[in-house]
Amino acid sequence: MRIEAKGLCKQFSRFVKSDEKNKKQRREDFFAVDHLSLHASAGEILGILGPNGAGKTTLLRMLGGIMKPDEGSVILSDDDGNVISDKNEIKKHIGYISGNTKLYNRFSIREMLMIFGDIYGIPKEECEKRAQEIIDLLDMKKFADNRIGALSTGQTQRAGIARTLMHSPSVYIFDEPTLGLDILSSETIISFMKKERERGCTVLYSTHYMEEAEYLCDRINMIYNGNLIAEGSPAELKKNTKTDNLRDAFRACMKEAANE
Repeated sequence: MRIEAKGLCKQFSRFVKSDEKNKKQRREDFFAVDHLSLHASAGEILGILGPNGAGKTTLLRMLGGIMKPDEGSVILSDDDGNVISDKNEIKKHIGYISGNTKLYNRFSIREMLMIFGDIYGIPKEECEKRAQEIIDLLDMKKFADNRIGALSTGQTQRAGIARTLMHSPSVYIFDEPTLGLDILSSETIISFMKKERERGCTVLYSTHYMEEAEYLCDRINMIYNGNLIAEGSPAELKKNTKTDNLRDAFRACMKEAANE
């Protein structure tokens, strides 16, 4: 499955100081995402990198159908190049998770998976089988029947990923899924993404962890002030910036963009 953004644009308003002495404020419009285009193909992990406030989350929400763009379009097409236009069909192909995804604390992971399976119209027996497969895949057997509200941060994050798996999406959109997690929990999520790539799925992955992105991503798009400022494989980005690691390449790209 291929996902493509063409000229995506989203504008918001904010209040800024116009008079420091009297502390007056004025309303200002700004582009969180400014006519940005990108694509990710089947069997590829595309990294989305940028500083806080660059527009990454807004971009991913538009790609995931959670937020409507002011301009531009998101195109989802199958392996034969056929564009999927039905909104309900598009939702079936996309799994979205962020680092602050909210879950139902009073349910166990298994109960939550059954609920989401029902929402997607999966028959009960198939749903039970699918839920167990996901529990095994994400190594959640020891806490699958515990209430979500009693889980650790890493366990809750795995539960969030499990939720996105119930309908077997072919496109994953991850917005900082390993933020604040311990090494073991992060490795579980990274291992999962690698397996899904091997399975031919498309993964869009936003992170602040440069080493993680360099290790995991096939290509990287760097975002600054809602604009795409650099793209390429980790090796290409390092070569173009004359650096030997992605962290320094990131800094070089940000510095150049800020001075333009």
